Amino acid sequence: MLKTLAAPAPSRRRRRARVAKPDTEPAELPLSRVTVVRAAEPFDDESGATSWLERTLGSEVSTDEMLGSAVRVLNRALHAHAVASGAHPQELDAEEAAVARVGYGSGEELAHGSFTHAREVDPRASGSLRRRRMEELRPQERVGGVLSGRERLDACETLLLRARADLDAGRLREAALQLRIGLEALLVELADALGDPGHDDDMAALEARREAAVAAATAAIQGDLSLAQRATVENLTAICERVLRRRRILAG
Repeated sequence: MLKTLAAPAPSRRRRRARVAKPDTEPAELPLSRVTVVRAAEPFDDESGATSWLERTLGSEVSTDEMLGSAVRVLNRALHAHAVASGAHPQELDAEEAAVARVGYGSGEELAHGSFTHAREVDPRASGSLRRRRMEELRPQERVGGVLSGRERLDACETLLLRARADLDAGRLREAALQLRIGLEALLVELADALGDPGHDDDMAALEARREAAVAAATAAIQGDLSLAQRATVENLTAICERVLRRRRILAG
């Protein structure tokens, strides 16, 4: 369920630019509230719901998994809407949320974005596993390098990001197709990127399984992937990501 909160009144469009006053505050932006309901897994009673909530929020890992699961549902809806309307697909991350709540409620409550009991969690908590991984890669330093012209982004990085997004969203056919070209680009662009044994081993493994990636992509064009082909796509994507991550850390 989606609902827009605190939406400002629409402003009249002006064709001509007008003088901007330095002390003018920007207009308030609307906030969207998204409620993801696990309707297929109802609780027998409130005691069971309470126990589930305690287990879910009992560790950082399970909390991150729950938030990630909810965001994947939202992203599937956004992707379907974008494709249906001919727009560019947009995906969100849990850390972009202004606030996140995990809880339970009756069908009537949840249909209106409310709940019986919930706890607020910080999706941007400094201890999150995702944030720690990002900090290791120092993304801000690299963005500065790209904008200043000192560094450029490789084509394989964009292609493999798309492959991972498709894979995480369950779009296996799209992931297989993105992986094929992303792997080909990586083998060329990062061939001599590092003098590191781990890098050489991973590149050799990707080269040896290049035809498996081609076969998975060919199968994706014709229909659904087999379980073995899905495992191939998942494994090769993970190896490609490891190559990129190692390069960012060691060359950064």
